[in-house]
Amino acid sequence: MSKAKTVYEFIPKLGQLRDDVLFGDVWEQTDLSKRDRSLVTISVLASHYRTEELKGHIQRALDNGVTTDEIKGMI
Repeated sequence: MSKAKTVYEFIPKLGQLRDDVLFGDVWEQTDLSKRDRSLVTISVLASHYRTEELKGHIQRALDNGVTTDEIKGMI
């Protein structure tokens, strides 16, 4: 049985837009720090039960200076 393709494998342009616009442009804006943007993002993902997306964003939040205690407290 073959593994199902992700949406980004099925539509590579969507992955490129995600990388270039979302992670390239949006995450580089300076109106919020990356740390604060990470807190907001994982809050929204957790509240919408987006567990697959949450995994990567929790690691990004840690890389952006959010502590594990802060993540636990927020969730």
